Amino acid sequence: MAKNRNQLAVVLVTSLFFLWGFALNLNPILIPHLKKACQLTDAQSALIDSASYMAYFLIAIPAGQFMKKFGYKGGISLGLSLFALGAFLFYPAAATRTYEFFLGALFIIACGLTFLETAANPYISVLGNPDTATQRLNFAQSFNGLAATLAPLIGGTFILSGRTLTAQEELEMSSSQLDAYLDLEASAVQLPFLIIGLVVLTVALLLWRTRLPEITEEETTGKSGSVLKERNLLIGVMAQFFYVGAQVCVSSFFIRFAGQVAGFEEKAAAFLLSGALLGFMVGRFLGTFFMKFISPAKLLAIYSIVNILLTILAVVLSGEMAVYALVGVEFFMSIMFPTIFSLSIRGLGSKTKLGSSLVIMAIVGGAVFPFIMGNISDRSNIQIAYLVPAACFLVVLYFASRNLKVKELTLVAAH
Repeated sequence: MAKNRNQLAVVLVTSLFFLWGFALNLNPILIPHLKKACQLTDAQSALIDSASYMAYFLIAIPAGQFMKKFGYKGGISLGLSLFALGAFLFYPAAATRTYEFFLGALFIIACGLTFLETAANPYISVLGNPDTATQRLNFAQSFNGLAATLAPLIGGTFILSGRTLTAQEELEMSSSQLDAYLDLEASAVQLPFLIIGLVVLTVALLLWRTRLPEITEEETTGKSGSVLKERNLLIGVMAQFFYVGAQVCVSSFFIRFAGQVAGFEEKAAAFLLSGALLGFMVGRFLGTFFMKFISPAKLLAIYSIVNILLTILAVVLSGEMAVYALVGVEFFMSIMFPTIFSLSIRGLGSKTKLGSSLVIMAIVGGAVFPFIMGNISDRSNIQIAYLVPAACFLVVLYFASRNLKVKELTLVAAH
């Protein structure tokens, strides 16, 4: 009986990895969709990412404090409740076609995801034999990658209409016709997010009724002094800030880029993005294999150089070749988050937890750089704007070059 209960707990906690991966990877669908439905500029549409990733910066520490007082199960339950609430709020947001309402709903969802990410990794580690904890974590993370692949595919099918009005078509419409079109576009998110909310709420109820072990955290010994004196950590936080910014920029504007540069219809572009994110997932497995022969920092440096070149090619090439260059970028981003994370906190001893929190807070880069990129796109074009992630990869390369002497590393869970 206890074994069956433990297996159910593993299944439910593993589902969290899928749920937050699915939610975050719907943003590349929501950006072009709400840009149409709410008549936004590229900079305004980038606030979708800002609303999502700002929550990681603002809520990470409060989430940790909450779970210290109420336990990880309480934190997961609250996280899922916030997730479901934000998803349900998409219904009235679409009914009123109010962009600020959408952003508020996305922020609430992301607050819930912050709780889930803070709790899920340690929980999956203690659910079962300690000797197989790493295998369980890697297995759970594979569902995060699966969600990243499926989200653009499902979102592109059920949310994107495939029709974007030209400026001339808008002018030829009466105000009532235009309103009817925009209302129809906005309403496309209502049923999908209603279903997402119900699924998340179901998982929350199942988890609440399932007995989960509490985690007893032990104090570790090691280096003393302020964590802010750890130079490699601080540079790692900066590298993670720029990397997450690059990752979000590349994916979030992919559909807009494919449409403007190569004439891809938005549904086709969404399916292509799904394939690119599949490459991202495969890249994680291959990257782990490559690290048996190449040091993690050296592989990170190589991948950074390749991505700098690929993003520059995406800027200077035209047509489908520019789009395929971005597809390649997804593959070579695959190892970056866990490698930067692990290199950053290496050797911190008793300061590891605080150092880890700082690296997680650097995810706020995903809120900053898409907005910068959107502004550049509005002032020039979407292709020139891809110089932003190219510059971000330069910072990752700098961090990798500082750690080339590190030969072995235990990778943490990837974001």
